Amino acid sequence: MSGHSKWANIKNKKEKTDAQRGKIFTKIGREIAIAVKEGGADPLNNSKLRDVIAKAKANNMPNDNIARSVKKAAGEAGSVNYEEISYEGYGPGGMAVIVEVVTDNRNRTAAEIRHLFDKGGGSLGASGCVAWMFNKRGVLVVEKGVSVDEEALMMTALEAGAEDFLEQEDVYEIYTAPNDFSAVREALENTYAFLSAEVRMIPQNTVDVTDEELAERIFKFLDRFDDNDDVQDIFHNAILPESTEEED
Repeated sequence: MSGHSKWANIKNKKEKTDAQRGKIFTKIGREIAIAVKEGGADPLNNSKLRDVIAKAKANNMPNDNIARSVKKAAGEAGSVNYEEISYEGYGPGGMAVIVEVVTDNRNRTAAEIRHLFDKGGGSLGASGCVAWMFNKRGVLVVEKGVSVDEEALMMTALEAGAEDFLEQEDVYEIYTAPNDFSAVREALENTYAFLSAEVRMIPQNTVDVTDEELAERIFKFLDRFDDNDDVQDIFHNAILPESTEEED
């Protein structure tokens, strides 16, 4: 890895403004709605809801907002029919892309996603066209600090079922099989705060993007998906220059 963090480079940009945070909270609210509909509003009896709540907290969603989202989802469980759909394709430069959405209108969303691929210089592909290039893994990210003992964190994570533990410049990354994610997260969450806590699609191989013009096209391509209300997450195999990523 030599100083490059899979988490920092493969995930999308951390949202910073209040408007962007509000958009993230809205999207997480949809995930809460799906979890509540599938398993009920009690986190103690709904592991998927517990996982979404952990993701919400990692994104600094206030507890009051989380509680309201759960209550709202419980009240609307029979009236709002969200479904989760994944789209696959290629972005600028041939990068592999997976777009995960939550929608209440499959036809509208399919048309919008196709338009975003075309507008950004990419192409929407058939189901399975790039998924084979990715592994589904739970990812827990803990920021380094004087209160975080690396050996204790690693041993607790591995004993709970984690597959991999990586030390990066400013964070520790813990990777799990999807089915073990909840157990590892629950073993750590009372002691450690997460910068990220979610199941993600991790590329098996990555492509370093060194051309500034291509990198800028990719950032614009990803931003358009981020701005779509139905898009929950975007996964890709491009390693982008951090200096360009910070510009807006």
